[in-house]
Amino acid sequence: MQPKIHPLRTGAKLLRWAAAGLVAVLLTYATAGMIGGAIPTNAAWTEPETGVRIYIESNGIHTGIVVPVVTEGVDWRDLIRPEDLRDPRYAGYSHLSIGWGDRTFYLETPTWADVKPITVLAAALGSERTVMHVDHEPEPRVDDNVRSLLLRPEEYRRLAAFVRASFHEQEGQRPAHQFGYATYDAFYDARGRYSAIETCNAWTGDALRHAGVRIGGWTPFPVTVMGWFAPRPAA
Repeated sequence: MQPKIHPLRTGAKLLRWAAAGLVAVLLTYATAGMIGGAIPTNAAWTEPETGVRIYIESNGIHTGIVVPVVTEGVDWRDLIRPEDLRDPRYAGYSHLSIGWGDRTFYLETPTWADVKPITVLAAALGSERTVMHVDHEPEPRVDDNVRSLLLRPEEYRRLAAFVRASFHEQEGQRPAHQFGYATYDAFYDARGRYSAIETCNAWTGDALRHAGVRIGGWTPFPVTVMGWFAPRPAA
């Protein structure tokens, strides 16, 4: 006579297998991300002594690229305007912090305290609903969450072209926008598909790589972006 298998025991065993499988997937993903972030592209690039100073910011979840509002023939004011803000006076600041990512993930996770597993899972599975997040701010100070680097004018223009192409402009029309977390930021419709492979931090790495900057081959996490730049004060 065959022994009777209790359904609760079977269910518990399946849950343990599923949990073990999930942990294995997460560990594999984390390991691949750290390896990809450590493999340099544009390996011969060196920072010039003079040029356009930009910054890379991180809040521990999202990274952004901080650029001057106007410099070296690049003027963001036709695309990013004062009326896009709850308080247009903040458009008087000298710099913009620009990032890209999944719409829901961006809107619902401004800080680690807001992270929900279901939001992370949905974003990781992939989404066509992407946004650009733009903060208006004064020139940042370098600290543990802000890095500074100089780009040659032609490198900066390549960076700006990549970033601009990420905004969903159509037939000369500016992308749709909505107010951001506060009075000084806004969200804009973006191009591209978000996934566990193409994260907001991978986009930052892609932009820097397109400019010609030395950066990891795949940068899915904040540390894989920020780790390439020394936390030193701007000259």
